[in-house]
Amino acid sequence: MGIAALVTWLITAIGGFYLLYTWISNGGPRKPSASKFRPALIFSHFALAAIGLVLWIIYLIADSDVLAWVAFILLVPVALLGFAMLRRWLPTYRARATAEVATADVPPERHFPVAVVGGHGLFAVVTVVLVLLAALEV
Repeated sequence: MGIAALVTWLITAIGGFYLLYTWISNGGPRKPSASKFRPALIFSHFALAAIGLVLWIIYLIADSDVLAWVAFILLVPVALLGFAMLRRWLPTYRARATAEVATADVPPERHFPVAVVGGHGLFAVVTVVLVLLAALEV
């Protein structure tokens, strides 16, 4: 179960890296007034997820139940921040589908591919469940 959680966590991280790259390359931190995402929201989501992943890898090596639970507890705010970003992204996605806006006013997150957002979220949910099951030693 632990290895399966690691695999899904890594897949989630790849999608997250791509979304972060897309946001940054389209001016996210340079145009905070245009973005629905504050840099602190995105970077705290990223940092907590990365710390949790490192702890999960250490857990797999050391087999420490405490590390498994700490990694799971870290995933709770990561998931909440992710849901907050999804909630802020949905109106931006809907606006893209209904109207064209001048390129200067386009939020950086409008460039997120729907498939990557959906895959990132799906694998994130699976990761949380697998980490919980592994921490419970199921």
